[in-house]
Order: sequence, then structure tokens, then C-alpha cells
Amino acid sequence: MTAVTEPEESSAPPAAFGHPALFYGGPGEYLAATVPFVRDGLAAGEPVAVAVPGAHLALLRDALEDAADAVLMLDMCQAGRNPGRIIPGVLRAFADAQPPGDRVRIIGEPIWTGRTPTEYPACAQHEALINAAFAGRAATVLCPYDVRGLDDHVLTDARATHPTVIRAGREEPSAAYDPDGVVARYNQPLPPVPGARDLAFDSASLSRTRHLATAEAARLGLTGTRLEDLALVTAELTTNSVVHGSGSGRVRLWAEDGQVVCEVHDGGHLTDPLAGRRPAPRDQRGGRGLLLVNLVADLVRVHTDERGTTVRCWFTRG
Repeated sequence: MTAVTEPEESSAPPAAFGHPALFYGGPGEYLAATVPFVRDGLAAGEPVAVAVPGAHLALLRDALEDAADAVLMLDMCQAGRNPGRIIPGVLRAFADAQPPGDRVRIIGEPIWTGRTPTEYPACAQHEALINAAFAGRAATVLCPYDVRGLDDHVLTDARATHPTVIRAGREEPSAAYDPDGVVARYNQPLPPVPGARDLAFDSASLSRTRHLATAEAARLGLTGTRLEDLALVTAELTTNSVVHGSGSGRVRLWAEDGQVVCEVHDGGHLTDPLAGRRPAPRDQRGGRGLLLVNLVADLVRVHTDERGTTVRCWFTRG
């Protein structure tokens, strides 16, 4: 499974782009930083978006009063349930919709206390990849972190994925800034699951494999639009394996914790960490497979190295 590699970008963001982590210790500290951030942006004529968990969204809406009407407000628990969806479907979708050259302000809170250990590696990689996705853009993306509710390793990673950290009203450079290191560290092998349905495929068996995978997902309890989404993901990933990867691969499916999981493995090497995280230009033909996967799945985890690539996708039943 491969992707076209774009020219390598520096991990250090230019001055035009800001990506501070906000370390807060309660609602008071949260509002003391986020409300002025929004109001200052509006006063400067900058488009502002807020994508945070629902409880914080309500808190900010009340604090902003009438000014909230001028802000795009999204519940990150829904819009960003899959961390791989946040850059193309939330952050860049908002920034790219503005007139060229206009500076934008976004509050994005992708990591909260309800995130699971299965989701977290994808969250950390997302935070690291924002820096490359917005390189050269006139934007500020403020990312809040709850120092009372999040584990120490999450805050350590935040210092590595953000060039600056705001704490108690002071913004300081992060000496631990290393986004590329975070992307590599969470490129973790995905352990096999005993008892999964295992289907081999190649160019001659693509259609049959897709039908079998969809039937297995239905047997495991997936229905309606979620079953259709899984069928789309299976089609995109298996076709990508045949066309761009090693020409063949395996599909595995199983149920866990109220979800159906679909995994596609092949012998290709995914060389572009932003593959599937860039919005596709309207005139682009093809190249949307991994983007579609990120947009429709509830969670996507990827492991890739010179021996092959595994893409694992979760779909919630019910």
C-alpha cells in the first residue's frame, strides 16, 4: 500500500503558523484562555472555529454570549471521533473554505479523558501531523489539554507535538518539540486478533472478497449505513493494495466492544504520513481512497514499514 510522496517538509512550522498547546486545570483556566483567543480573532476580522468536546462547547457558547453566533462550533466527539478525520474534515476544511491568505483561528481539542488507549496513538499522531498539514498557512490552532484529567504521558507527548505551550497565561517554547519523533513512535504494530475471519485477495478476487467481507460484517451485527461504510472502506483499501501496493493482501474482520473491525494488510509501504489527511482538490482524479476511509470510519489505525502496511478500521454497531 503506497502513496505519492510529496516533497519533504520541515518539522519546524514557519512564523505564519501557530500551534500552541494550552495546559489548563479547570473550567476557569479553560475559559480564561479560550474566550480571549476567540474574541481577539473576531475583533481582528479572522474567521474562527471551535471544535471541542460537547461539554466544553456548551461552556464556551455560554461564555461568548452573542459572539458565539459568529463562530463555527463543532462537537469534536462527533466531528473528530476518528482522529484521522480531523485535519481534512475539520481543520483544513474550515481553513480552506476561507479567502486565500486570510488568517484563521481554530480551537481544536482532540484528546479528552474519554479517549481510549486504542484511540490515543492515532490522536498523538494527528497532533504531530497538524504541523506539516498547515506548514506555510496563516493560521493558529490552539489545542487544550486537561492537566487534571489526562495522564502524564499525554502531556509529555503534547510538549513534543506543539512548538509552544501555554500555562497560567504564559506561552513558552517547548524544548521537547519533536513531531516527527511522535509520528514514528506511534507507528506501532497492530497485534493479531485470534479467531478473526481471514480472507486472501488479489486482482482476480477483489469483488468476491468484498462481498464476503460485507457478509461477515453483517453477521457480526453491522447494519444500515455503517455496513455500507464498511463495504466502501473494504473496496477502497483492497483496490489500493492491488493498484498501489503489493498486488495482493488479506482482509480480516472481527467484533470487539460493540464495534466491527475491518483490517486490510498488504506488502506495500506507505511512505507519506499525511496520506488520507489532505482534502482532495476538486479537480483531482483519483487518490481519494485513504481520505474516504478516514472520513467514514469511527477510528483508523495504521502501521507501515518496509515489510508491509496494515490499516485497521472500527465501525460502531447499532
